[in-house]
Amino acid sequence: MVYRGWPTIGAHVWSPFIIKLEARLRFSSITYTTESGSPTKAPKGKIPYVKYRDQSNHTTTLGDSTLIINQLTHSGTLLDLNAPLSPEKKAVDLALRALLEDKLYFYHTWERWTKNYYVMRDHILSAIPYPIRILVGLLVYRKVVQTLYGQGTGRYSADEIRTFRLEIWENVNALLVCSKSASPEGSRAAFWIFGGAGPSEADAVVFGFVVSVLVCTASPESREVVRGFPVLVEYAERIHENFFPDYEKWEEI
Repeated sequence: MVYRGWPTIGAHVWSPFIIKLEARLRFSSITYTTESGSPTKAPKGKIPYVKYRDQSNHTTTLGDSTLIINQLTHSGTLLDLNAPLSPEKKAVDLALRALLEDKLYFYHTWERWTKNYYVMRDHILSAIPYPIRILVGLLVYRKVVQTLYGQGTGRYSADEIRTFRLEIWENVNALLVCSKSASPEGSRAAFWIFGGAGPSEADAVVFGFVVSVLVCTASPESREVVRGFPVLVEYAERIHENFFPDYEKWEEI
C-alpha cells in the first residue's frame, strides 16, 4: 500500500517523491494499491509512506521515499537497479539524485508556495473546509518561507533562482539527448539517463521531477522551462507509456 497524500486514483500527483517511488516499484514489476493517508500517521511525518507484509508476514510501515527504496532493495523486494553501473556512474547517479532532491526541489517549492500560493494552497489543502483552509494555509506558508530561508533558496532573488533552475534542467536534458541518440529511430521504448538497457536509481528521480512539473498547475514557469526541452518531455512520455499505461497523462499544451 502506497500512501500518496491525495485521494486521486489513476493519475500522477504533484509530489516528485511520490512519482519517484511509484516509478521505482513499477521498474521492478511490483504491484501495489494507493490510499491518501496522512502525514500524522507517517513514520517520518511526511508523504509518501508504505505498508507491506515482510517475509515473516508482519505488516511493516516505512517512510521517506529514499529509505523505502533502500530497504526494499536491501531485502530483495526491489531490483538493485544500480548493480550493473560502474563505480564512476554510481557516483554520478548519486550526485544527480542529490542535485534534484536537495536543490531543484527547493526551487520548485519556492515557485509553488511564494509565486503561486493560492493555487498551491487550494490543491494541497483541498480536503480542509475553506474558512479553516485560510488559516492553515497561512501557517504552512510561514513554515515554508522559514524553511526556504534556512535552506538558502529564500535568500536568492527570483532571477537568481530562475537561473539556477534553468541550469539544472539544461544539464539533465543534455544527458538525455545523448542517451536518446542511442535508441532505435521510431521506437517508443523508454530510454534511460545513462543510455543503458534499463533504468538506474536516477531515472526514477528524474522522471518524478519532470512529471511533477508537467502535472502541477502551481509551477507554470517550470512547466514552460521543461516543455522547452522536447527530449525531456519525450523521456517522460515514453516511461509513462511503458510503465504507467493505466494512469492519466498530463495535459498537452
